[in-house]
Amino acid sequence: MGAQKSIHAGKAKIDVNIDFTNKLCAALMLPTLSVCIKHPNLFGGSEKLDVSWDKGLYDSSVLVAYRRPRSKWLAQQSFVIQHSTSPEIGVHGFPIDNFSRSGSGGVNLCRFSAGVDLNEPASSKWSSTTSIKFEHVRPINDDGHSICRDLDGFPVTCSGGPHDNMVVLKQESCYAKANDCSFSQLTLQIEQGIPLLSKWLIFNRFKLVASKGLKIGPTFFLARLTGGSIVGDMAPYQAFAIGGLGSVRGYGEGAVGSGRSCLIINSELTFPLSKVLEGSLFMDCGTDLGSGHHVPGNPALRHGKPGSGFGFGYGLRLKSNIGQFQIDYATNAFWQKTVYFGISNLVS
Repeated sequence: MGAQKSIHAGKAKIDVNIDFTNKLCAALMLPTLSVCIKHPNLFGGSEKLDVSWDKGLYDSSVLVAYRRPRSKWLAQQSFVIQHSTSPEIGVHGFPIDNFSRSGSGGVNLCRFSAGVDLNEPASSKWSSTTSIKFEHVRPINDDGHSICRDLDGFPVTCSGGPHDNMVVLKQESCYAKANDCSFSQLTLQIEQGIPLLSKWLIFNRFKLVASKGLKIGPTFFLARLTGGSIVGDMAPYQAFAIGGLGSVRGYGEGAVGSGRSCLIINSELTFPLSKVLEGSLFMDCGTDLGSGHHVPGNPALRHGKPGSGFGFGYGLRLKSNIGQFQIDYATNAFWQKTVYFGISNLVS
């Protein structure tokens, strides 16, 4: 449920939106509170201020974005400040129940970032975003106290101290092409750690996501390939986590592995069962390409992660006026079953 209120301040109008939603996780209903405040004319020059706060059971995030109006032919600037806290299950979590779930490893990440986003004018098929941000990452335990080592005594930061600092230059380009029978999409992300000070992280991180959809009669086939790699300085929390919803279904978050590199392939075939109901068959596979032992502290090996795995199964997609409900029943390589629930607010 939600509540929205408009507040008039001079000639400007402030929109306040509060959402009380629920995230479905296995058989548990996890409540989430979202508050969003928007000011469309902050200083009388059409400047926009967005403030949002999301609070879950174990994570939270506060985002402040200030946007200045510019000509549509120029890159749009946004000044962004964000603070978030979330459990680092993908890398430091340990797999349980034959890798179908991931338990907490007692490591949480408290992140603060501030910087500028530049959104380039989009062409017919290409869009591009460039950002430069200062990031401060501080690991904490479940009690909220700063830590520099995990439960096994291995460092959880690159510096070996209680926090890492870095300036990150990020470039993201996206190509998309679609028609009535197919679509193609390619997203390329490149991150560069800039060493403004000697102890700050220096690295290059690359990630590519390629998707192809094809309509075959009444059915629709979707394939997606995700690959990535990082070179240079690296903290364990920067590793690519493999496993979970959106990665390799049938496994818990990061239960397949976590490495300096990754390769993930997803494929899914959907077919209509009625006007509002679709069925699906899917298969996922992923690997860390043997790079797990190159992550500082080798958390994947210590937690017994295999480094590669596959999952397959079937699901249902139900379309309604409030969104699309999704349920997937997945089996992993150890024949352990997992059920995933999802809700999308996209209505076609």
